[in-house]
Amino acid sequence: MVSFPFSGGPETPVRPDDVIITKTDPQGRITYANRTFMRIVGAPESALLGHPHNIIRHPDMPRGAFRLMWKTLAGGNEFFAAVKNCTASGGFYWVFANITPDYDASGKLQGYFSVRRHLRQEARAAIEPVYARMRAIEQEAGKQAGPDKSVEWLAGELAKQGVSYERFVLDIAGYGLEGGK
Repeated sequence: MVSFPFSGGPETPVRPDDVIITKTDPQGRITYANRTFMRIVGAPESALLGHPHNIIRHPDMPRGAFRLMWKTLAGGNEFFAAVKNCTASGGFYWVFANITPDYDASGKLQGYFSVRRHLRQEARAAIEPVYARMRAIEQEAGKQAGPDKSVEWLAGELAKQGVSYERFVLDIAGYGLEGGK
């Protein structure tokens, strides 16, 4: 199994004009990676295709974020998130991600498209303490219950603010929704 473990390496910058695109099959295995993704991750296509997309998952990402992602995608909806990923050299990079289910003409799920862009520093500053709290909750609750407990905490915090998860993440990323949600 290929993995890109974080080893404390430097941050790889994602430029404002970078557009990172990958496609996966329904199980999350990479079936397409654009050159920008390969450049930022620092890996050739041969090291990526056929492997689970989570080979680039950074340990700073709470498991609850991915639990929420898969639940949202399973409902046929697109998912937005601020994401910290690993590079092949042991470093990391931050992005604003949009993941969308891909269906064929008959409505059968073919996989997922993920388009990632530069994440503003303000968004990163807003999400890092949220992710830190989610990771702490996951640590306290244990491997089985942790992801659900951290998502439950996040939902409660957002309810106090009167915003949906989607509104929260789009607002911090600078892509506020028209008319609210």
